Amino acid sequence: MTQAMIKKYIKPGVITALLLIIYSPTIWWMVDRWNAKDSYYSHGILVPLVSLYVLWIKRDQLAQIKYKPMTLGLWLLIVGIVIHILSAFFRVYFTSAFSSLLVISGLVLYFCGLVMFKEVLFSIAFLTFMIPLPLIAIVGITFKMKLFAAFWANKIVNGMGIPALLDGSVIRMRHTHVIVEDVCSGLRSLISLMALGAIIAYLSKLSRIKKVIVFFSAAVMAIIANIVRIVFMATTSEIYGAQFTEGFLHTLSGLIVFVVALVGLMIVVKELE
Repeated sequence: MTQAMIKKYIKPGVITALLLIIYSPTIWWMVDRWNAKDSYYSHGILVPLVSLYVLWIKRDQLAQIKYKPMTLGLWLLIVGIVIHILSAFFRVYFTSAFSSLLVISGLVLYFCGLVMFKEVLFSIAFLTFMIPLPLIAIVGITFKMKLFAAFWANKIVNGMGIPALLDGSVIRMRHTHVIVEDVCSGLRSLISLMALGAIIAYLSKLSRIKKVIVFFSAAVMAIIANIVRIVFMATTSEIYGAQFTEGFLHTLSGLIVFVVALVGLMIVVKELE
């Protein structure tokens, strides 16, 4: 094996192994959050695979880039490691996870240079979608989102001729009521669709501004789709009874709404082409 091959393959392999060891507590924290009951990040395991796929489809382009190492990368690496050490000491895994993105960015800049960094920036930034938000942040976000969804769903239900009264996150009708709980806030669909919107926008041939529109359209579609789901559950419950909306139909409606939101996103992409 030549010295060039050692430099090309063994050194990155050693660095990757060391990072996996250093960040192992943080990685296990993320895995635990991904697999938790009613997790908002069950898609987390797919995120690094998608990032690697993006790098793989660009492998020929990346192979042609000449390495021009930057000292700035070393400073970025040091900052990332310091943040990780402090986070590990206080067991704040959220900031530790984000520090890994700084470390990866620093390594790319230090060993490969700015041109390479620009080409792999999306793959690094996309990893953000696998990092679970702190539970306290999720509680605050889901609370506001479920109130927002319940408010507009209640207005739509009334607009359809079904008398309904909003009581917090509960939509009360004549014969039944629907509770918009945390899991129905739409946060799970919002995070998943924004991740999907990011990859769709990046891989599309649209202009930069249109890519941004696609990305934020994913968030809008997720919010609208969740409101539609609540309206569907409320009207179905009022007409056929609360028992009709429980179990399988409740789960199926979530899946259908996600698919509808995805179709809506693809329509946006098509219209922007």
